[in-house]
Amino acid sequence: MQPTPQPYSQSDFNINPLMFYYEVTQACDLVCKHCRASAQEHAASDELPTELALRLIEQVAAFPRKPHIVFTGGDPLKRTDIFTLIRHAIEQKLAVALTPSATPLATREAFYEAKNAGVQAFGISLDGPNAEIHDAFRGFAGSFDKTTEMLENAQSLQIPVQVNTSITRRNVDFVDDMAEYLAKFGGVAMWSLFFLVPVGRGVEEQRITPEEYETVFAKLWQHAQRKPFAIKTTEAPHYRRYVLRQGGDPLKVPHLTASQGTASQGDARGANIRHRAPLGITDGRGIMFASHNGAIYPAGFLPLECGRFPRDSVIDVYQKHPTFRALQNPDNYGGICGHCEYRYVCGGSRARAFAVTGDPLAAEPDCCYLVGQDPIWHAGP
Repeated sequence: MQPTPQPYSQSDFNINPLMFYYEVTQACDLVCKHCRASAQEHAASDELPTELALRLIEQVAAFPRKPHIVFTGGDPLKRTDIFTLIRHAIEQKLAVALTPSATPLATREAFYEAKNAGVQAFGISLDGPNAEIHDAFRGFAGSFDKTTEMLENAQSLQIPVQVNTSITRRNVDFVDDMAEYLAKFGGVAMWSLFFLVPVGRGVEEQRITPEEYETVFAKLWQHAQRKPFAIKTTEAPHYRRYVLRQGGDPLKVPHLTASQGTASQGDARGANIRHRAPLGITDGRGIMFASHNGAIYPAGFLPLECGRFPRDSVIDVYQKHPTFRALQNPDNYGGICGHCEYRYVCGGSRARAFAVTGDPLAAEPDCCYLVGQDPIWHAGP
């Protein structure tokens, strides 16, 4: 019997990430309104070939503690060698998740092959409780029906799913409807709500106001008590502050392989329970991202290039690059984030701070919390 790995702790932040995201391709057949990658129909000319992609995976596995690796895109199923990459990651003893797009490539057969190759969880995007809302997001008629089919196939193959929902002005009023819809699928282990960062095509979308965050947080907290899946937020770490102030424990739910960040309350049936995600994980601090061409970023939504594989080692960049080192110490953060009592468990979205102000260490633009007080409704720090 294999020993249970020690929980990942905040002391690990300075030596290796918990989550490594590898954008294996920019190619995708969808034109999602909020796409971080500004995905395109065909692969970029500078996409890492198979040999270099395999070497990158080996380097990721050489961190002092092996991160979870998420193959993302674009649509990773557009890479003809994706199952070779997955099998190699498994050989390197990495936990692997895959984020397929809702296109004809996402068949039950492809899911079955992914499971046989070693994929432990899927990340599947759903941005509305019905076709009208979701398909408008995705720029593809029939996307909602295809996504529903993907959820059903994953459930039948007993592959845990993290459902990713992007919250913008388009769908903020449908959070409750989404929660009810997802409760119908037994295979959903985690619901991750991504709060818009204006990068890529996302610059054309409207993000919600700071006070609307608090309204959504309240809804999520209520659903987390009742729904059969865990709930977490992406690029809205101040939900952890909300949970703590409600007397909740953001560490109650085990870490799900496909997730980014810290799970909140919930059952998380089907989740990977080997260890819990620590509080405080955020862009560059427990998170690392490599683009299709080997560019190394603190996160996919924080496009500050800190190196480029294979010229640069991802390990050296994470451990030594000034940007990563600065992001890994919340005492470096500016404005209210730098002296907030929750800076080590939250720290704000470093990606949104950069997108809005040009400074990744600036205060979170979309938080209305004042230190030591209940949230005050204002337009930002």
